[in-house]
Amino acid sequence: MKKLIIALGLTITASLFAQTNRSAFPNILFAIADDWGYGHAGAYGCKWTKTPAFDRVADQGILFSRAYTPNAKCAPSRACILTGRNSWQLKAAANHVPYFPPEFKTFFEALDEQGWFVGHTTKGWAPGIATNTAGKPREMTGKAFNARNAKPPATGIGPSDYAANFSDFLDAAPKTKPWCFWYGAVEPHRSYEYGSGVAKGGKKTTDVDCVPGYWPDNETVRNDLLDYAFEVEHFDRHLGRMLAELEKRGLLDNTLVVVTSDHGMPFPRVKGQAYDPSNRIPLAMMWKNGLRKPGRQVNDFVSFIDLAPTFIELAGLKWAQTGMPIAAGRSLTDILFSEKTGTVNPARDHVLIGKERHDVGRPHDWGYPIRGIIKGDLLYVRNYETNRWPAGNPETGYLNCDGGATKTFILDAHRKNTDDPYWALCFGKHLSEELYDLKRDPDCVRNLATDPAFAGRTRELEQQMVSELKAQEDPRMFGRGGVFEQYPYANASQRNFHERYMKGEKLKAGWVEESDFEKQPLD
Repeated sequence: MKKLIIALGLTITASLFAQTNRSAFPNILFAIADDWGYGHAGAYGCKWTKTPAFDRVADQGILFSRAYTPNAKCAPSRACILTGRNSWQLKAAANHVPYFPPEFKTFFEALDEQGWFVGHTTKGWAPGIATNTAGKPREMTGKAFNARNAKPPATGIGPSDYAANFSDFLDAAPKTKPWCFWYGAVEPHRSYEYGSGVAKGGKKTTDVDCVPGYWPDNETVRNDLLDYAFEVEHFDRHLGRMLAELEKRGLLDNTLVVVTSDHGMPFPRVKGQAYDPSNRIPLAMMWKNGLRKPGRQVNDFVSFIDLAPTFIELAGLKWAQTGMPIAAGRSLTDILFSEKTGTVNPARDHVLIGKERHDVGRPHDWGYPIRGIIKGDLLYVRNYETNRWPAGNPETGYLNCDGGATKTFILDAHRKNTDDPYWALCFGKHLSEELYDLKRDPDCVRNLATDPAFAGRTRELEQQMVSELKAQEDPRMFGRGGVFEQYPYANASQRNFHERYMKGEKLKAGWVEESDFEKQPLD
């Protein structure tokens, strides 16, 4: 009880301090990579991805080891960040490439209404269409600052000079207003310049100390990993320039710097799925003037839905002032204002994950609905439509898996040997229930759901998951999951992709390779 009172006291004190002293508001730099998976940073012990800027944020702030997105795809993941709600609470925004419902305000829009200066560079909430009730485009992450470009170090890397655009934002920011900036990189999203990690990054394929068990360990896959790492490092270099710019202007000490990614890496069985590597993301925060004890690693389970409540509280606002629907997340100020390492709040012992429709390519633009819970060292997953292909239909290119060297290798190997185990793991159909011991099987390749020894834990996790989802009014828990499949895909040129493609229409799906399409359906 004494510990609880102290924790509550710290949180209340911090909130009151912010409300009574405007100079105490931290500025916020929110840096989000595109498809950067957990563990691939020096601060996490990775030797083949060099991230000195992220490592600095972790060393001078807090490094989170159990941070998750509720939904491992760009648009729904970013929607969770911006609203503080799980994707199944966001109607059409549960899907990828949706029409974002006007009723769900973002914390950027709320801060703007409260007098903050807000902006972003390059990728904010995307992809999809977001308009207000009058049909006018919304500034989901504030005004765009995209005037500056620079020659990219490799093909596949975007031309935006992120750091220079951030400097333009700082130049425009009124001195009397707190600000919030969204640094939205498009790296390490595919495509990659094959071999760039070695040729331009000075890496060796032997640098990769471990290839996940769901891919073959060969030169093709290792090169693909190093090309991915080269793009992560591009994101980190711009972060380093931003930190230096803040220091030069005397702004760093009172800026909350948050560095993360929207979901796992763009490789088979990761991005777009619902395993630990899919939803677990890197996360570090620093704020010299605010954190009680920097240099900590925190093992509490935290979710993207916790970020908006955190930013709103640190802005000295009550949630009711924002006009945003009730958040499912909880402010992280109990962690920020603690001095504990490891477990800070024992109540943060699990997260919920799930998905609905991501990319098109299945008949009727159907999705692959999943819900799951990660608690302790166990991951429980419930697949609701096991007759469907998890990564998308083979005859339409497995569209929920981005094209690249690793995907191509696995698909080619399967065409030569239909018993190839890696294809089965990455592209085959799933059982209705999956259970993984993340301590012994972090790659999630040994399903324990059919093991009688785990029957009790399986049912226990399922019951907790369902109970919490019902409390959050998830339509799928009440037999109304079909509503998610009725929301239209916002890109009309790719809508009804499967039917049109199978009739012979030439359709573009630029995120996959032409060779990804099987000549005939596989079922």
